[in-house]
Amino acid sequence: MKNFYGSILFTIVCLLLAGGLAFWQGGGIELAGQFVFVAAVLGAMETSLSLDNAVVNASILKDMAPIWQRRFLTWGVLIAVFGMRIVFPILIVAVSAMISPWEAARIAVVDQARYEAIVTGAHIGISGFGGAFLLLVGLSFFFDPDREHVWLSWIERPLAVIARMPFAAYLVVAVVIVGLSFVLSGAPRQTFLIAAFCGVAAFFCVHWIGALVGGDVDHATGAVVRSGLGAFIYLEFLDASFSFDGVIGAFAITNDIVLIALGLGIGAMFVRSMTVALVHGGHLAEFRYLEHGAFYAILALATIMLLSIRIETPEIVTGLIGAAIIALSLFASVRHRKRHPGDYADNGVGEVILPDGDCQPDSRTR
Repeated sequence: MKNFYGSILFTIVCLLLAGGLAFWQGGGIELAGQFVFVAAVLGAMETSLSLDNAVVNASILKDMAPIWQRRFLTWGVLIAVFGMRIVFPILIVAVSAMISPWEAARIAVVDQARYEAIVTGAHIGISGFGGAFLLLVGLSFFFDPDREHVWLSWIERPLAVIARMPFAAYLVVAVVIVGLSFVLSGAPRQTFLIAAFCGVAAFFCVHWIGALVGGDVDHATGAVVRSGLGAFIYLEFLDASFSFDGVIGAFAITNDIVLIALGLGIGAMFVRSMTVALVHGGHLAEFRYLEHGAFYAILALATIMLLSIRIETPEIVTGLIGAAIIALSLFASVRHRKRHPGDYADNGVGEVILPDGDCQPDSRTR
Protein backbone atom coordinates (compact mmCIF):
# COMPACT_ATOMS: atom_id res chain seq x y z
CA MET A 1 0.00 0.00 0.00
CA LYS A 2 2.90 2.35 0.72
CA ASN A 3 3.67 2.44 -3.02
CA PHE A 4 0.37 4.25 -3.52
CA TYR A 5 0.74 6.96 -0.86
CA GLY A 6 2.26 9.43 -3.33
CA SER A 7 -0.49 8.79 -5.87
CA ILE A 8 -3.20 9.25 -3.26
CA LEU A 9 -1.66 12.56 -2.18
CA PHE A 10 -1.33 13.63 -5.82
CA THR A 11 -4.99 12.72 -6.40
CA ILE A 12 -6.13 14.86 -3.48
CA VAL A 13 -4.12 17.82 -4.78
CA CYS A 14 -5.50 17.40 -8.32
CA LEU A 15 -9.09 17.17 -7.09
CA LEU A 16 -8.60 20.32 -5.02
CA LEU A 17 -7.14 22.07 -8.06
CA ALA A 18 -10.12 20.91 -10.13
CA GLY A 19 -12.46 22.50 -7.61
CA GLY A 20 -10.34 25.65 -7.57
CA LEU A 21 -10.47 25.77 -11.37
CA ALA A 22 -14.26 25.99 -11.20
CA PHE A 23 -14.10 28.98 -8.84
CA TRP A 24 -11.40 30.60 -11.02
CA GLN A 25 -13.76 30.30 -14.02
CA GLY A 26 -16.47 32.11 -12.06
CA GLY A 27 -18.49 29.09 -10.91
CA GLY A 28 -19.76 28.16 -7.48
CA ILE A 29 -19.94 25.11 -5.27
CA GLU A 30 -22.08 23.18 -7.77
CA LEU A 31 -19.63 23.68 -10.64
CA ALA A 32 -16.71 22.85 -8.34
CA GLY A 33 -18.39 19.56 -7.46
CA GLN A 34 -18.89 18.80 -11.14
CA PHE A 35 -15.25 19.52 -11.93
CA VAL A 36 -14.04 17.32 -9.07
CA PHE A 37 -16.30 14.49 -10.26
CA VAL A 38 -15.08 14.80 -13.87
CA ALA A 39 -11.42 14.75 -12.76
CA ALA A 40 -12.09 11.63 -10.68
CA VAL A 41 -13.83 9.90 -13.60
CA LEU A 42 -10.97 10.75 -15.96
CA GLY A 43 -8.46 9.40 -13.43
CA ALA A 44 -10.38 6.14 -13.07
CA MET A 45 -10.71 5.82 -16.86
CA GLU A 46 -7.00 6.36 -17.44
CA THR A 47 -6.07 3.88 -14.72
CA SER A 48 -8.34 1.16 -16.11
CA LEU A 49 -6.98 1.71 -19.63
CA SER A 50 -3.39 1.43 -18.40
CA LEU A 51 -3.30 -1.83 -16.42
CA ASP A 52 -1.35 -3.47 -19.24
CA ASN A 53 0.94 -0.44 -19.40
CA ALA A 54 1.90 -0.92 -15.75
CA VAL A 55 2.76 -4.60 -16.28
CA VAL A 56 4.89 -3.91 -19.36
CA ASN A 57 6.62 -1.00 -17.63
CA ALA A 58 7.48 -3.28 -14.72
CA SER A 59 8.87 -5.97 -17.01
CA ILE A 60 11.32 -3.43 -18.43
CA LEU A 61 11.95 -1.38 -15.29
CA LYS A 62 13.11 -4.36 -13.22
CA ASP A 63 16.16 -4.74 -15.48
CA MET A 64 17.17 -1.08 -15.36
CA ALA A 65 19.84 0.34 -13.08
CA PRO A 66 18.40 1.89 -9.87
CA ILE A 67 19.34 5.42 -10.96
CA TRP A 68 17.36 5.03 -14.20
CA GLN A 69 14.47 3.50 -12.31
CA ARG A 70 14.33 6.65 -10.18
CA ARG A 71 14.59 8.88 -13.25
CA PHE A 72 11.69 7.07 -14.90
CA LEU A 73 9.58 7.46 -11.77
CA THR A 74 10.43 11.19 -11.46
CA TRP A 75 11.27 12.66 -14.84
CA GLY A 76 8.93 10.13 -16.45
CA VAL A 77 6.02 11.37 -14.35
CA LEU A 78 6.62 14.95 -15.49
CA ILE A 79 6.75 13.82 -19.12
CA ALA A 80 3.63 11.67 -18.73
CA VAL A 81 1.53 14.25 -16.87
CA PHE A 82 2.61 17.51 -18.50
CA GLY A 83 4.15 16.33 -21.75
CA MET A 84 1.49 13.92 -22.96
CA ARG A 85 -1.56 15.46 -21.28
CA ILE A 86 -0.86 19.14 -22.04
CA VAL A 87 2.00 19.66 -24.49
CA PHE A 88 1.11 16.80 -26.84
CA PRO A 89 -2.51 17.88 -27.54
CA ILE A 90 -1.34 21.45 -28.07
CA LEU A 91 1.26 20.26 -30.59
CA ILE A 92 -1.45 18.27 -32.39
CA VAL A 93 -3.52 21.44 -32.69
CA ALA A 94 -0.49 23.42 -33.87
CA VAL A 95 0.40 20.87 -36.59
CA SER A 96 -3.19 20.18 -37.68
CA ALA A 97 -4.19 23.85 -37.90
CA MET A 98 -0.71 24.94 -39.09
CA ILE A 99 -0.41 27.55 -36.36
CA SER A 100 2.23 28.29 -33.74
CA PRO A 101 2.22 26.34 -30.44
CA TRP A 102 1.52 29.63 -28.63
CA GLU A 103 -1.62 30.20 -30.72
CA ALA A 104 -2.64 26.58 -30.14
CA ALA A 105 -2.27 27.09 -26.39
CA ARG A 106 -4.39 30.22 -26.60
CA ILE A 107 -7.11 28.31 -28.45
CA ALA A 108 -7.00 25.57 -25.80
CA VAL A 109 -7.74 28.14 -23.10
CA VAL A 110 -10.17 30.57 -24.76
CA ASP A 111 -11.80 28.53 -27.56
CA GLN A 112 -12.24 25.06 -26.15
CA ALA A 113 -14.83 23.95 -28.73
CA ARG A 114 -12.43 24.65 -31.60
CA TYR A 115 -9.58 23.02 -29.68
CA GLU A 116 -11.63 19.84 -29.20
CA ALA A 117 -12.64 19.78 -32.86
CA ILE A 118 -9.03 20.05 -34.06
CA VAL A 119 -7.72 17.34 -31.72
CA THR A 120 -10.51 14.87 -32.48
CA GLY A 121 -10.12 15.69 -36.18
CA ALA A 122 -6.56 14.38 -35.98
CA HIS A 123 -7.87 11.00 -34.84
CA ILE A 124 -6.85 9.09 -37.97
CA GLY A 125 -3.22 10.18 -37.73
CA ILE A 126 -3.03 9.53 -33.99
CA SER A 127 -4.61 6.08 -34.37
CA GLY A 128 -2.24 5.19 -37.20
CA PHE A 129 0.90 6.20 -35.32
CA GLY A 130 -0.05 4.77 -31.92
CA GLY A 131 -1.63 1.62 -33.31
CA ALA A 132 1.38 0.73 -35.47
CA PHE A 133 3.84 1.38 -32.64
CA LEU A 134 1.87 -0.72 -30.13
CA LEU A 135 1.34 -3.51 -32.65
CA LEU A 136 5.11 -3.77 -33.05
CA VAL A 137 5.54 -3.78 -29.26
CA GLY A 138 3.12 -6.70 -28.90
CA LEU A 139 4.45 -8.70 -31.83
CA SER A 140 8.06 -8.27 -30.68
CA PHE A 141 7.13 -10.17 -27.52
CA PHE A 142 5.26 -13.03 -29.18
CA PHE A 143 7.67 -13.35 -32.12
CA ASP A 144 10.53 -14.15 -29.77
CA PRO A 145 11.49 -17.83 -30.32
CA ASP A 146 13.54 -17.89 -27.11
CA ARG A 147 10.73 -16.96 -24.72
CA GLU A 148 10.89 -19.17 -21.66
CA HIS A 149 7.15 -19.63 -21.09
CA VAL A 150 4.12 -20.12 -23.33
CA TRP A 151 0.58 -19.36 -22.18
CA LEU A 152 -1.81 -19.87 -25.13
CA SER A 153 0.19 -22.30 -27.23
CA TRP A 154 -2.40 -22.47 -30.02
CA ILE A 155 -1.69 -18.76 -30.67
CA GLU A 156 1.92 -18.34 -29.61
CA ARG A 157 3.55 -21.33 -31.29
CA PRO A 158 2.31 -20.38 -34.80
CA LEU A 159 3.54 -16.84 -34.15
CA ALA A 160 6.95 -18.23 -33.23
CA VAL A 161 7.04 -19.98 -36.62
CA ILE A 162 6.26 -16.72 -38.43
CA ALA A 163 9.01 -15.06 -36.40
CA ARG A 164 11.61 -17.12 -38.25
CA MET A 165 11.27 -14.77 -41.21
CA PRO A 166 13.71 -11.82 -41.22
CA PHE A 167 12.06 -8.65 -39.91
CA ALA A 168 8.87 -10.62 -39.36
CA ALA A 169 7.21 -8.09 -37.02
CA TYR A 170 7.87 -5.21 -39.41
CA LEU A 171 6.55 -7.18 -42.39
CA VAL A 172 3.35 -8.17 -40.60
CA VAL A 173 2.69 -4.61 -39.45
CA ALA A 174 3.38 -3.25 -42.95
CA VAL A 175 0.85 -5.69 -44.43
CA VAL A 176 -1.74 -4.70 -41.80
CA ILE A 177 -1.19 -0.98 -42.42
CA VAL A 178 -1.46 -1.25 -46.19
CA GLY A 179 -4.49 -3.53 -45.92
CA LEU A 180 -6.35 -1.18 -43.58
CA SER A 181 -5.54 1.83 -45.74
CA PHE A 182 -7.96 0.53 -48.39
CA VAL A 183 -10.93 1.25 -46.13
CA LEU A 184 -10.05 4.94 -46.56
CA SER A 185 -9.62 7.10 -49.61
CA GLY A 186 -8.08 10.42 -50.57
CA ALA A 187 -6.44 12.57 -47.91
CA PRO A 188 -7.48 10.38 -44.93
CA ARG A 189 -5.74 7.37 -46.50
CA GLN A 190 -2.57 9.39 -47.05
CA THR A 191 -2.70 10.69 -43.48
CA PHE A 192 -3.14 7.18 -42.09
CA LEU A 193 -0.30 5.68 -44.13
CA ILE A 194 2.15 8.46 -43.27
CA ALA A 195 1.28 8.38 -39.57
CA ALA A 196 1.36 4.58 -39.32
CA PHE A 197 4.72 4.24 -41.03
CA CYS A 198 6.02 7.05 -38.83
CA GLY A 199 5.01 4.85 -35.89
CA VAL A 200 6.99 1.98 -37.41
CA ALA A 201 9.97 4.29 -37.96
CA ALA A 202 9.74 5.54 -34.37
CA PHE A 203 9.83 1.95 -33.06
CA PHE A 204 12.86 1.18 -35.21
CA CYS A 205 14.65 4.39 -34.19
CA VAL A 206 14.09 3.79 -30.50
CA HIS A 207 15.80 0.40 -30.81
CA TRP A 208 18.55 1.86 -32.98
CA ILE A 209 19.21 4.56 -30.37
CA GLY A 210 19.32 1.90 -27.69
CA ALA A 211 21.91 -0.06 -29.62
CA LEU A 212 23.85 3.13 -30.37
CA VAL A 213 24.25 3.95 -26.68
CA GLY A 214 25.56 0.48 -26.03
CA GLY A 215 22.55 -1.48 -24.80
CA ASP A 216 21.53 -5.05 -25.53
CA VAL A 217 18.00 -5.83 -26.66
CA ASP A 218 15.88 -8.16 -24.53
CA HIS A 219 13.99 -10.14 -27.16
CA ALA A 220 11.19 -10.94 -24.73
CA THR A 221 10.15 -7.33 -24.32
CA GLY A 222 11.89 -5.47 -27.10
CA ALA A 223 13.50 -3.24 -24.48
CA VAL A 224 17.12 -2.25 -24.06
CA VAL A 225 18.04 -3.72 -20.71
CA ARG A 226 21.68 -2.73 -20.19
CA SER A 227 21.41 0.84 -21.32
CA GLY A 228 19.45 2.98 -18.89
CA LEU A 229 19.06 5.72 -21.48
CA GLY A 230 17.85 3.34 -24.17
CA ALA A 231 15.31 1.70 -21.87
CA PHE A 232 14.17 5.11 -20.62
CA ILE A 233 13.53 6.35 -24.16
CA TYR A 234 11.71 3.13 -25.02
CA LEU A 235 9.46 3.43 -21.94
CA GLU A 236 8.60 7.05 -22.72
CA PHE A 237 7.59 6.18 -26.28
CA LEU A 238 5.56 3.28 -24.93
CA ASP A 239 3.84 5.54 -22.40
CA ALA A 240 3.08 8.04 -25.14
CA SER A 241 1.47 5.39 -27.33
CA PHE A 242 -0.66 4.14 -24.44
CA SER A 243 -1.86 7.65 -23.65
CA PHE A 244 -3.12 8.48 -27.15
CA ASP A 245 -6.52 6.85 -26.72
CA GLY A 246 -6.95 8.33 -23.25
CA VAL A 247 -6.30 11.87 -24.47
CA ILE A 248 -8.77 11.51 -27.33
CA GLY A 249 -11.34 9.72 -25.20
CA ALA A 250 -11.23 12.43 -22.55
CA PHE A 251 -12.95 14.84 -24.94
CA ALA A 252 -16.08 12.70 -24.68
CA ILE A 253 -16.27 13.92 -21.09
CA THR A 254 -14.88 17.47 -21.19
CA ASN A 255 -12.97 19.80 -23.52
CA ASP A 256 -11.25 21.75 -20.75
CA ILE A 257 -7.52 21.15 -21.25
CA VAL A 258 -6.63 21.85 -17.62
CA LEU A 259 -9.33 19.52 -16.30
CA ILE A 260 -8.22 16.80 -18.74
CA ALA A 261 -4.61 17.19 -17.58
CA LEU A 262 -5.62 16.93 -13.91
CA GLY A 263 -7.80 13.86 -14.44
CA LEU A 264 -5.44 11.96 -16.73
CA GLY A 265 -2.52 12.98 -14.52
CA ILE A 266 -4.17 11.11 -11.65
CA GLY A 267 -4.31 8.01 -13.81
CA ALA A 268 -0.68 8.42 -14.88
CA MET A 269 0.43 8.56 -11.25
CA PHE A 270 -1.46 5.40 -10.33
CA VAL A 271 0.13 3.60 -13.29
CA ARG A 272 3.53 4.54 -11.85
CA SER A 273 2.46 3.24 -8.43
CA MET A 274 1.27 -0.05 -9.90
CA THR A 275 4.56 -0.36 -11.77
CA VAL A 276 6.55 0.13 -8.57
CA ALA A 277 4.36 -2.34 -6.69
CA LEU A 278 4.91 -4.99 -9.36
CA VAL A 279 8.69 -4.48 -9.36
CA HIS A 280 9.14 -4.28 -5.59
CA GLY A 281 6.84 -7.21 -4.93
CA GLY A 282 8.42 -9.50 -7.51
CA HIS A 283 4.96 -10.31 -8.87
CA LEU A 284 6.18 -10.80 -12.44
CA ALA A 285 8.09 -13.86 -11.23
CA GLU A 286 5.22 -14.96 -9.00
CA PHE A 287 2.53 -14.68 -11.71
CA ARG A 288 4.03 -16.39 -14.75
CA TYR A 289 1.47 -15.35 -17.35
CA LEU A 290 0.82 -11.79 -16.20
CA GLU A 291 3.31 -10.42 -18.70
CA HIS A 292 1.71 -12.48 -21.47
CA GLY A 293 -1.66 -11.00 -20.57
CA ALA A 294 -0.23 -7.48 -20.75
CA PHE A 295 1.11 -8.03 -24.26
CA TYR A 296 -2.14 -9.63 -25.41
CA ALA A 297 -3.87 -6.51 -24.07
CA ILE A 298 -1.40 -4.37 -26.03
CA LEU A 299 -2.28 -6.26 -29.22
CA ALA A 300 -5.97 -5.75 -28.46
CA LEU A 301 -5.45 -2.02 -27.89
CA ALA A 302 -3.37 -1.70 -31.07
CA THR A 303 -6.09 -3.48 -33.04
CA ILE A 304 -8.80 -1.24 -31.61
CA MET A 305 -6.76 1.89 -32.39
CA LEU A 306 -6.09 0.83 -35.97
CA LEU A 307 -9.71 -0.20 -36.59
CA SER A 308 -10.95 3.05 -35.06
CA ILE A 309 -10.27 4.76 -38.40
CA ARG A 310 -13.65 3.25 -39.38
CA ILE A 311 -15.07 1.54 -36.28
CA GLU A 312 -15.50 3.61 -33.12
CA THR A 313 -15.10 1.70 -29.86
CA PRO A 314 -16.20 3.32 -26.58
CA GLU A 315 -13.38 3.90 -24.09
CA ILE A 316 -15.17 1.83 -21.45
CA VAL A 317 -15.14 -1.18 -23.80
CA THR A 318 -11.43 -0.73 -24.53
CA GLY A 319 -10.67 -0.55 -20.82
CA LEU A 320 -12.80 -3.60 -20.00
CA ILE A 321 -11.15 -5.70 -22.72
CA GLY A 322 -7.68 -4.92 -21.38
CA ALA A 323 -8.74 -5.51 -17.77
CA ALA A 324 -10.41 -8.82 -18.70
CA ILE A 325 -7.28 -10.10 -20.46
CA ILE A 326 -5.10 -9.12 -17.49
CA ALA A 327 -7.54 -10.83 -15.12
CA LEU A 328 -7.51 -14.05 -17.18
CA SER A 329 -3.71 -14.12 -17.23
CA LEU A 330 -3.65 -13.56 -13.47
CA PHE A 331 -6.12 -16.44 -12.96
CA ALA A 332 -4.04 -18.71 -15.20
CA SER A 333 -0.89 -17.75 -13.28
CA VAL A 334 -2.45 -18.54 -9.91
CA ARG A 335 -3.76 -21.87 -11.18
CA HIS A 336 -0.35 -22.81 -12.63
CA ARG A 337 1.36 -21.88 -9.37
CA LYS A 338 -0.99 -24.15 -7.40
CA ARG A 339 -0.56 -27.06 -9.80
CA HIS A 340 3.22 -26.74 -10.18
CA PRO A 341 4.59 -25.25 -6.93
CA GLY A 342 8.01 -26.75 -7.64
CA ASP A 343 8.46 -24.40 -10.59
CA TYR A 344 8.39 -21.40 -8.25
CA ALA A 345 10.57 -22.52 -5.37
CA ASP A 346 13.88 -24.17 -4.65
CA ASN A 347 13.66 -26.28 -1.51
CA GLY A 348 10.50 -24.50 -0.59
CA VAL A 349 11.90 -21.00 -0.96
CA GLY A 350 10.90 -18.83 -3.88
CA GLU A 351 12.57 -15.69 -5.14
CA VAL A 352 11.47 -12.09 -5.39
CA ILE A 353 13.03 -9.84 -8.03
CA LEU A 354 14.37 -6.65 -6.53
CA PRO A 355 14.48 -3.27 -8.33
CA ASP A 356 18.18 -3.71 -9.06
CA GLY A 357 17.53 -7.03 -10.79
CA ASP A 358 18.91 -9.21 -7.97
CA CYS A 359 16.81 -11.84 -6.20
CA GLN A 360 16.17 -12.60 -2.58
CA PRO A 361 14.25 -15.45 -0.88
CA ASP A 362 10.51 -14.94 -0.60
CA SER A 363 9.39 -16.03 2.85
CA ARG A 364 5.82 -16.42 1.63
CA THR A 365 6.78 -19.66 -0.16
CA ARG A 366 8.42 -21.29 2.80
